[in-house]
Amino acid sequence: MTETAHAPASTNAQPLPLGLFTFLVLYGGMTVLAGVVAFKQVQLWPSQLAVEAGIFPFLLLVVITSTIAQLYGKALANRLVWIGFLPLALSAALIFLVLSLPPSPEMTDFRSEDLAAFERVLGQTPRILMAGPAAYITSLLLNVWIFSKLAGDQSSGSSTTSLMVRGAIASALSQAIDSVIFVTLAFYGEFDITNLLIGQVLAKVTLSIVLVPFLITGGVAVARWLDSRAS
Repeated sequence: MTETAHAPASTNAQPLPLGLFTFLVLYGGMTVLAGVVAFKQVQLWPSQLAVEAGIFPFLLLVVITSTIAQLYGKALANRLVWIGFLPLALSAALIFLVLSLPPSPEMTDFRSEDLAAFERVLGQTPRILMAGPAAYITSLLLNVWIFSKLAGDQSSGSSTTSLMVRGAIASALSQAIDSVIFVTLAFYGEFDITNLLIGQVLAKVTLSIVLVPFLITGGVAVARWLDSRAS
């Protein structure tokens, strides 16, 4: 009786770059966090512009996709945007489950205010639940497309100035579209959305120009540093 020979596992598989792995983990966390902190409106001091706080983790999503497009390619960045629906869908399902389960007697008797606040923040309306993913997929795919298109034939070693300019333009345009889609789908018909829409667009474009170029430059530098340590 002869033993069947088993082929050894391939040793040619390339390990996932540490920088890419790190940003993939961060991306999943930011997709979930954006929907939670968006409940709060914050003022952009010293102006009177106000913006929902979800823009901060969402801008990090823009930074991460731009960084990945710069270092690892447009195709991978687009794939990440689509895969980002998984943590979104799973977190929404778990939130729905938790909200459906009855609270403990201790919470209803002694922490009713905490319970009400919890349900108020996480119990989003169906319109908002639909508006968020629609704005997410459109704006982030648009960001990757514009960011990569502006690069032309440049390699990943393009200048820092070019990287910052491309990041600012792509983020500003995609965030303006994001605001139009989200505010319109979430609130149109419930009240006059003009002021909210203008404020959201101005605030997001301002943040895109002021913050995003430096964050993308830093993100690329960090990813390269992580990759070099793992090599």
